[in-house]
Amino acid sequence: MADFPHQVAPPIKLIAIDIDGTLLPSSGTAISERNRQALRHAESAGLEIVIATGRRQAYATPLLAPLGLKPETVLITSNGSVTRTLSGERLEHAWLPIETARDLCGVLRQFGGTTVFTFDRNGKGELVLESLVQLHSRIAAWVEANLPWIEEVRPLEDAFATGEAPVQGMVCGTVEEMNKVQQWLASSAYAKRIELHQTQYPARNLSILDILPPGCSKGVALKKLADSRGIKREEIMAIGDNLNDLEMLECSGNPVLMANASPSLLAIGKERGWDIAPANDDDGVAVILERILCHTSVVK
Repeated sequence: MADFPHQVAPPIKLIAIDIDGTLLPSSGTAISERNRQALRHAESAGLEIVIATGRRQAYATPLLAPLGLKPETVLITSNGSVTRTLSGERLEHAWLPIETARDLCGVLRQFGGTTVFTFDRNGKGELVLESLVQLHSRIAAWVEANLPWIEEVRPLEDAFATGEAPVQGMVCGTVEEMNKVQQWLASSAYAKRIELHQTQYPARNLSILDILPPGCSKGVALKKLADSRGIKREEIMAIGDNLNDLEMLECSGNPVLMANASPSLLAIGKERGWDIAPANDDDGVAVILERILCHTSVVK
């Protein structure tokens, strides 16, 4: 791990933290006690904690509830499409145009991927897909955890018959398959109508490609929040582990990668001289926060 923290001026005021692969251990759904304590101490010291995740709010808040963070803690979800407080107050929101989403249903079938659309609604139908069986064969744990919110619609195009636009699309498959899908979409006529963010798990040969409204990312959402607070880039720290964290890390004046980060992101971070924290299974987030809190010049 690189020496940390570097001399920081002005002090860090806001820390944006990813969930999966960063706050969460590699197995299980409980954030460690050391990470919990470090987050609470950081918040008590006056640092603003922001949670930024590819998960939607209903899938993230049960993990965060035991942390005891303030209700006004900001939660950036769906990779930047929706920003709310932990108590549910909506701050920012973006939709994927219905026409674009409908067209993508047919486009993505040709690649054999399993497409899921996320709607900003409560309960069953928040997640809409065409084949539960097909998706279960790829990401069984995710399907089982989200069953209460999943609705099957065939054909998937009919999901937009009500005129409601989704906040996010998702397709998953092998890393090679999703690289091909991303490359095709990025060079297609859809490129200007969508934003693409891929999360890779090479050890499982699994990749999730998120399709967002144009201009959406964790980084864009974080910058909007920071600007609204009058917080400068050099006063922001971001901690993440995967490619969907890249824009957030770039938005931060103090980017930190987890040691377990995806190889491609680690390569980028090392080339740019970013700090590397211990792995998620070694409470890397807590290690960073503890060092910040011991460095008096960065405590507000």
